[in-house]
Amino acid sequence: MYLLQVTLHVKPEFLEAFRIATVENARNSVQEPGILRFDFFQQQDDPTRFLLIEIYRTPEDQELHRQTAHYAAWRDTVAEMMVEPRVATKYNIVFPGENNWK
Repeated sequence: MYLLQVTLHVKPEFLEAFRIATVENARNSVQEPGILRFDFFQQQDDPTRFLLIEIYRTPEDQELHRQTAHYAAWRDTVAEMMVEPRVATKYNIVFPGENNWK
């Protein structure tokens, strides 16, 4: 398994539009066979900061995700909403805490 952690910093005037676009992307993403989890979080003490946790079966599944129409639509929609470029950190999962993923 393979985890991608993405941190995002959004301009305040785009918070609602960003949330809507990202939830739509997440709803479509969880339908992909290679995605085990796709979670979207908003920071409590700074609502302009968000976190995506994406868990894939393989690194190749993450590349397939980036080729989907819903990802491209999300990427293009939110590009101008960012304060700074998003930061992605990749992890290999050593031991999954849950054993009931897809």
